Amino acid sequence: MNEVKTIAIIGISKNQHKDSQYVGGYLKNAGYRVVPVNPTAKTILGEKAYPDLKSIPFRVDAIDIFRKPEDIPSVIDEALKIDTPVIWLQIGTGLHPTQKHRVEQRGKIFVQNRCMKVDHQFLMRSSTTNQSNVTSNKRKETHEHQW
Repeated sequence: MNEVKTIAIIGISKNQHKDSQYVGGYLKNAGYRVVPVNPTAKTILGEKAYPDLKSIPFRVDAIDIFRKPEDIPSVIDEALKIDTPVIWLQIGTGLHPTQKHRVEQRGKIFVQNRCMKVDHQFLMRSSTTNQSNVTSNKRKETHEHQW
C-alpha cells in the first residue's frame, strides 16, 4: 500500500453509518485521496462523487469495492477497463476465483474478502513496531560501542 495514493471506492454509501463510509473516512484521514464512486451522489466525505470508474478524469492507484457478490463480475469488467494496479474486494463481497484469475492474468494485484482499513491498521502497527525495534537496536549498538 506504500505506492497507493488514490483509492476509488465503488459502492460507497451516502449514509455515514455504513461500513463503506467508515472505511472511506478512515482512508481519507490516513492521507489517501478517496474517490467516491456512487451514481446517486454528488459528494461523499466532502469529495466529488463519480457515477462510474470511467468518469474519473485522473489515475486511480487502487479500487476498493463495496458491492453485492452477484455484482462483482460486472464491476471487475469495469475495473479492468481502466489502468489501476490494485483491485480490492471488501469483506462480504464473496470469493471470486474466476475474477481473481482474470485480474492477475493482467498483472494486477487482486485482494478479496479483506478490509482495506483493517489491513492498513495492521501494516501501520507492524511498521511502528519494526521502527521501534530498529531504533531500540540502534540505541543498544550505540551504547555498546561507547564502552
